[in-house]
Amino acid sequence: MAEEKTFPMTAEGRDKLQAEVEDLITRQRPEITKRIQIARSYGDLSENSEYQSAKDEQAFVEGRIVTLRKMIENAEIISADDSDADQVAMGKTVTFQELPDEEPETYTIVGSVEADPLAGKISNESPMAAALLEKHQGDTVRVPLPNDVMIEVKILKVESAK
Repeated sequence: MAEEKTFPMTAEGRDKLQAEVEDLITRQRPEITKRIQIARSYGDLSENSEYQSAKDEQAFVEGRIVTLRKMIENAEIISADDSDADQVAMGKTVTFQELPDEEPETYTIVGSVEADPLAGKISNESPMAAALLEKHQGDTVRVPLPNDVMIEVKILKVESAK
């Protein structure tokens, strides 16, 4: 039997997925069921766009529930406590500066499930995070980017995520 894929994430990330499942089951699923019942009352289902739209949404929600449950079931909770204080690891927040003189940037390294660059969370699978992992505060790191471009960044600060 094939080995199940694990989903590295923080406990906070797992809790957010659980909250989403709860919302899908307790709020969205009943709303869609109600819309389907109302649309059925309109008669001929073959040309009933409200019915078809609600059925499509129902299929999406049920698929999302299955996906989220699998992620939660196979969650690998990451802990930043397993590494040195100044070492970049999943679950830690790292501040780095592209050399020679770009502005410092700060990101928390999380699993791909939680990644949200606009919220300051980058996936451990991203080129930047992959290059920074296991390095230490003060290190200069070469980061491969698409199109064979290479940049250098200096790790300014490493801290446990807030």
